[in-house]
Amino acid sequence: MPSFRPLLDLEPHREPLLALLRAVVAAPTLSSADLYRLLRQHLKMTPEGQRFFAKDELIAAYRAFTASGDLPPFDPAVLERLRLKPVRSSSGVSVITVLTKPFPCPGECIFCPNDVRMPKSYLRDEPGAQRAALNAFDPYLQAYTRLRALHNMGHPTDKIELIVLGGTWSFYPETYQIWFIKRLFDALHDFGRGVDRTAEVRALLEAEPSAQFKPSAALPEQAIHGAQLSRTYNQLVSDLYAAELHRSRIQAAQVREGLLPRTPITEYATWQELEAAHHENAEAPCRCVGLVIETRPDQLSVEEVLRLRRLGCTKVQIGFQSLDDRILRLNKRGHTVAATRRAVRLLRQAGFKIHAHWMPNLYGATPESDRADYRRLFDDADFRPDELKIYPCSLIESAELMQHYQRGAWQPYDTQTLIALLADCLRATPEYCRLTRIIRDIPSTDIVVGNKLTNLRELVETYLAERGERSRDIRAREVRHSAIAPEALHLDELSYQTSIGQEYFLQFITAERRIAGFLRLSLPERSLPPLHAELEGAAIIREVHVYGQALGIGQEATGKAQHSGLGTRLIERAAEISRAKGYARLAVISAVGTRAYYRGRAFRDGQLYQVRQL
Repeated sequence: MPSFRPLLDLEPHREPLLALLRAVVAAPTLSSADLYRLLRQHLKMTPEGQRFFAKDELIAAYRAFTASGDLPPFDPAVLERLRLKPVRSSSGVSVITVLTKPFPCPGECIFCPNDVRMPKSYLRDEPGAQRAALNAFDPYLQAYTRLRALHNMGHPTDKIELIVLGGTWSFYPETYQIWFIKRLFDALHDFGRGVDRTAEVRALLEAEPSAQFKPSAALPEQAIHGAQLSRTYNQLVSDLYAAELHRSRIQAAQVREGLLPRTPITEYATWQELEAAHHENAEAPCRCVGLVIETRPDQLSVEEVLRLRRLGCTKVQIGFQSLDDRILRLNKRGHTVAATRRAVRLLRQAGFKIHAHWMPNLYGATPESDRADYRRLFDDADFRPDELKIYPCSLIESAELMQHYQRGAWQPYDTQTLIALLADCLRATPEYCRLTRIIRDIPSTDIVVGNKLTNLRELVETYLAERGERSRDIRAREVRHSAIAPEALHLDELSYQTSIGQEYFLQFITAERRIAGFLRLSLPERSLPPLHAELEGAAIIREVHVYGQALGIGQEATGKAQHSGLGTRLIERAAEISRAKGYARLAVISAVGTRAYYRGRAFRDGQLYQVRQL
């Protein structure tokens, strides 16, 4: 476990902290109300008067006093009672989201925000964007500060899913991509060792004369107005950050040629260095158990898909937005539905998890055309995403859509129309799909017109509940914090066709169909040439996920789904199915931090995949 300086000097507050924590230790069924009562009874004395102890201070004190022997030995169950925002790790892993720097984008979508302070489609006021700006878009700083925050809030930090957002990943230079991912792994490894180099990185950024992204620097305030749009996002970004773009390109070339020494902020790393970081991470205290990027359908090719895999990616967020060529054309999306079909096919062939984005209420759409479009997502075997974000179109002042709004050609759906539409979407979502989001995390102050309700999903689920219905998607069925006895679970198997063959969705569920764990197994058509030699004649495990509060590597907790053997049982069932269907090998698109797990289940390391002989 990483060791950091406590957030609070504990000694002056020893007596009230110990009294409070002893009460928490002695109360296995402690409720939020009980904890609030204890906080009121045991207050912190400050120069300004009596104050409540913050939860992160309680967590730091609990760790310190169990280590010193003032409290009984450390118990993860006590930490769970104190934990801030337990939902952050209730899906089995702790998630860290980072953003790439502002950079030109190949898209010209009329609905897309144009904030030159951010990568394309993101806004400065979004929480993740604010964190990225404060950390100068540096991957190490973003990842390390989030790891530290998770640790302080009591979340496990040994199993991390890294999500890289911002613009179109595949459009960034390869040297930047390799460096960005390598530095994320550097942050994981330093944090796991209790080493903090954030001050060094910040100092280097501040001292670099041509670096335009600095922790202390204000981002440019130059605004784009969608109603006029005299200059595009790409034009402004290229001009505003010309010095930064030149610096990163020239420094990378000079380092590659041995003309310049490298520093942690030089945007250059080699494939060999990244592969060494992957190798280290497989057994590291802080492991990457999932790596996600986002891109556009028209940016994916065989070469790009294999490059993503070489970077260590396991999931791709991909903007479908619509499956209607007319809507795509009206909204200047820049690609056709055929491009989306091809992209999904390539991702499936490579074993990636497919996380689609879909937008109702686009220019030219109606509620009924949206309903038909949503049905195509799952009725058509060429799509059928594993996860989905639904982003109802909202109008942002910097978007070109302003022009259509001002002339009365586009209007947002009213709240009741939108809720009824989304309810139909939830009804049409199969059990194998996870609806991750139903709104973009855009502050209401940035929305000219459109949905501003932050609890839209809750309202839609209430609408369904009033009619005796509920969503069947994975997120609505997760066991999360509940204690589940293994004997209360049974294995359920769902099979469906995809563009490359047959797919099996194996899930351990309760009698009420609440889900504790699942596996996605792809059985490609044998006539289909494999994208990589390691996939020759192989069935592919695309995902294994066990739900419940994330536990540390090797930890166990009574009644919790994690570390109860569900993953192994799912893998063995996948092997049985694959063998019965005539496959001689079983491949898995493992994250670098899960390689040791699969090695223990008879998989052997390859270049891009781990493979088990059947």
